[in-house]
Amino acid sequence: MKAIFMSGSSRTNVGKKDTKALRVQGLVPCVLYGGEQQVHFSVNESAFKPLLFTPDVHTVEIEIDGKKTNAILQDVQFHAINDKLLHADFLEIKEGKPVNIAIPVRATGNSVGVRAGGKLQIKLRKLKVRAMLNDLPDAIEVDISKLEIGMGVKVNQLEIAGVTFLDSPNIEVLGVGATRASRQAAQDEAKK
Repeated sequence: MKAIFMSGSSRTNVGKKDTKALRVQGLVPCVLYGGEQQVHFSVNESAFKPLLFTPDVHTVEIEIDGKKTNAILQDVQFHAINDKLLHADFLEIKEGKPVNIAIPVRATGNSVGVRAGGKLQIKLRKLKVRAMLNDLPDAIEVDISKLEIGMGVKVNQLEIAGVTFLDSPNIEVLGVGATRASRQAAQDEAKK
């Protein structure tokens, strides 16, 4: 899993007035929790671009006043009207402790059903998993080469060593659905 570096400065005043002043300066108020105590800090808003605007999942190495900490982005808040980043929460990663995180799903292979005129439908873009940091994959790759029209892959059919899936096991991750053209071709074939 790739890591992104962020440099922040701690903040002692956490009230509304102080957070508003930070945002005017182009800084984002943040909280790091999961350690011995919560750490309030601020980071330049531009540092979030490679972390937020990508389908990939990254760990974050945060340096606050010279102390480095590994973390994952847990939650972000955006302004309702102008989509400006307002706040970010980070969870500290501890050695020997599993991490809960959402990993993107990627379809691999060339489906029989898609070649026959069906359409690939990805129903879950990300899956929630629990694993040790070293066992986390960059993406959950699902082989679709054997899927025909009307077939799909459910969460309970996926297996990755060291990874526990937290989503319901009966949810369909992706499938191949029929299109009008494929239904028409099947009807024409049946009339022959």
